[in-house]
This record gives sequence, C-alpha cells and structure tokens, in this order.
Amino acid sequence: MAQVDRHTRVVVWLKVVLPLAALAILSTLFLVARRIDPEAALPYAEVDVEDLAREPRMTAPTYAGTTEDGSALTLSADEAQPAAEGQPAQAAGLRLDLATPDGGRTGLVAAEARMDDTSRQVVLSGGVTLTTSTGYRLETAEVAARLDRTGLESRAPVKATGPAGVITAEGMVLSQDNRTPGAYVLVFKGSVRLVYQPGS
Repeated sequence: MAQVDRHTRVVVWLKVVLPLAALAILSTLFLVARRIDPEAALPYAEVDVEDLAREPRMTAPTYAGTTEDGSALTLSADEAQPAAEGQPAQAAGLRLDLATPDGGRTGLVAAEARMDDTSRQVVLSGGVTLTTSTGYRLETAEVAARLDRTGLESRAPVKATGPAGVITAEGMVLSQDNRTPGAYVLVFKGSVRLVYQPGS
C-alpha cells in the first residue's frame, strides 16, 4: 500500500515538474535565440516595376518552326520584347539553329536581333558568328535570316575560316541550290579573297 502511495505522489509531482521544465526550456530558447533583422529577413529583387509595365519583356523565349522547303528553324534568346507601336519585336542574346533537309546544320549567335514583319525576316546584329557543319566559321556585323524559307544573307563584310583557308568577302548568302534540288549552298559575294592554307 505504501508503494502505491509513493507511486501516486511521484506521478503527481511529475505532472507539475515536467510542464514547468518544458516552459523553462522554451523561455531559454527565446532568450538565447539571435535577434532577426526584419530588413534583411526577406530578400527582394531589385526590379523597376514601372519600367516593366512600360516595356514588357519575356525571359528565355524559344521559337521553333519549319520553313516552306522543309528546314527546321529554332530561335532562342536571353530576353525578348514584343512589338510595340512603331517599334519591331526585339531580342538580346539570340541563338539561331537551322537544320536543312540535306543534313546540313548552321548555327548563329548574335548580341541582338529585331523582327522585320514585312519581309518575314529576323535581322541579327551586334556581331554575328555563324558556324556550319561543313567546317566554316564566319564573322560579320549583321545577318538577315528568313523565317518562311531557308535563307541567310549577310548585310556587311564577312570573314570566314574553313576547310580551304581564310576567306574575306563583301557578303555571303546561304540558300537552296537552284541547280541541285534538295541541296543548299553557301556563296560568298563581292570582292572575294581566299588565303589558301595547304594541308587544311
């Protein structure tokens, strides 16, 4: 009987002591915890909301389609702005990939681009680098790329390195070969100069 009474007394004391101990632990946690600076608690992006409302833009847009002659065209950019009143659609950090039906691949990288709706072209500028699967690497200031059919045309002098050597020209055109159906050719125009490198 004395053992039961002792057990009851222990349970009664534990019912009082344990909640008090829990309260003491919680209070020390709040006292010891580091003070939070409400200014630094939530990081905010430094974005000009009024500027975004005036000039809406898209981040990392991508466009993919097929031309009338069967080439696969893919456009991607770091940032793009839709067309506004009196201003064409524009993009920054543009990449263009063109895969022609004959198995050829052409890639272009440009700092900026604008859409020319009247001629169904994208005009790449700000330093354009063009690489082809045939081993050519071209550099020029501006290139117009057609969206309705396969066609690339430089609008400035071109410097190219390729299997034959170093080529400089007033311009270049990549288009469908009229003499061979289904084939595509890269043609240099104007005053073309080739520095032949033997063994290249």
